[in-house]
Amino acid sequence: MPMSLLPSFLLYCYVGAITPGPANLCSLSTALRYGKGPALRQWRGLFTGFFLVSMASVLITYFLGTMLNQYVGLLSWVGAAYLLWMAWHTLRSSSGPEGSAPEAPGFWSGLLVNLTNVKVMIFCLMALASFVLPHAKSFWPLLAAGLFLPFTGPLANLVWLFAGAALQKLFADHRKAVDIGCAAALALCAVSLVLPH
Repeated sequence: MPMSLLPSFLLYCYVGAITPGPANLCSLSTALRYGKGPALRQWRGLFTGFFLVSMASVLITYFLGTMLNQYVGLLSWVGAAYLLWMAWHTLRSSSGPEGSAPEAPGFWSGLLVNLTNVKVMIFCLMALASFVLPHAKSFWPLLAAGLFLPFTGPLANLVWLFAGAALQKLFADHRKAVDIGCAAALALCAVSLVLPH
């Protein structure tokens, strides 16, 4: 990638990482509901899932190149359906009786979130296909970028996680409203994936 594209690439990584999405909202929700410790256990799974998706994206981008673009639209619809399912699940979790909170999510739930997170898949594939592939003469620049990407989204997950942990006491009495807000944000993410830009 030419150095002139580096600022655009870094801005893309920042915006893609910090904006609300399944992993960020999951980090926030887990920290609000269970505190920092369980949320950090889940974050390890989020990081591992992001890393695996990033490495898969490197291989897919390298072997398929520009042929990949025809599948982005389909992935967007799959991702939107997944986000709507998460929004529904978030709304239903606040309708249960108080004091019957399920067990705190852990590593495996975090891993599953990012292995099925279409935002992460599209983020990694588009970063590699748009910024690196057109200028790469070999596999190694793609791998270098792929190794960098897991330090973007998961770091943003930590921002959301620590915000949730800091606000946990404040929102303890407003659980239903927080869940409705998180569900609405997930639904908005789903709509934005499939609406024409």
